[in-house]
Amino acid sequence: MKWMRDMLKWVMLTLMALSGSGAFAQASMIAKDYVLGPGDTIRITVYQNPDLTLETRVNEGGTITYPLLGSVKLSGLSLIDGEKAIANGLKEGNFLKQPQVSLLLLTPAANQVSVLGMVNKPGRYPIIASSNKLSEVMAAAGGIITGSGSDIVVVSGTRDGQPFRKEIDFTKVFASSGSEPDFELRNGDTIWVDRAPQIYMYGEVQRPGAQVLLRGTTVLQALASAGGLTLRGTQRGIKVHRRDEATGEVTVIEPGMNDVLKPNDIIYVKESLF
Repeated sequence: MKWMRDMLKWVMLTLMALSGSGAFAQASMIAKDYVLGPGDTIRITVYQNPDLTLETRVNEGGTITYPLLGSVKLSGLSLIDGEKAIANGLKEGNFLKQPQVSLLLLTPAANQVSVLGMVNKPGRYPIIASSNKLSEVMAAAGGIITGSGSDIVVVSGTRDGQPFRKEIDFTKVFASSGSEPDFELRNGDTIWVDRAPQIYMYGEVQRPGAQVLLRGTTVLQALASAGGLTLRGTQRGIKVHRRDEATGEVTVIEPGMNDVLKPNDIIYVKESLF
């Protein structure tokens, strides 16, 4: 009978895809160990019993009202366990001998995180027990926009009833040293990816203007990214205008070519006098 159940699910999903249902894209991403909770919208089907098909929402008490069974508690159950609970109810009530129940999550609401900012596909994403890591949700969101998004990912939410905020250097999650653990997300967390930091170059360079500040960028590398000096430019006397984040005061320094630049530095390359 398992092959019949699998065939039914395949047909349902295929029909949803052909009809352009927005639920298909989301439902197909949900693993069966997703834990149901209040607000989740589900579709219940019973093989060869179309009158028992029901599309409903898990209420604030964590229950649904199902034909023949009345109130059924689904909150805290995985999709698989929810199928078993309904099937057992139909069997124990002598309504069906061997009920084949399929439970499809249409709109997850109980276990979601929000991904915002400089990612390819911002939005709300479901989390499940076996897939609640930051890297997995970021992958579902298409990752950080190359060349525009910051490496620093900010996760905010609540922990133990208290506001929570953590900055994570996403590149270090995958570093060989493993210096940053893959963070475990919880329901209601928000992930924010800011714009990548920038520096600004003007004066005697080939391509003046803003450029993304990559990690560890030196003055020499920034000059190279700007196309190098013009025929009138000189490396001597380069000035960097740097604003103090705490006080807002701007200082002017003369860096060495191998000095590392900081976000929002303004680099001026002057004209050679000779």
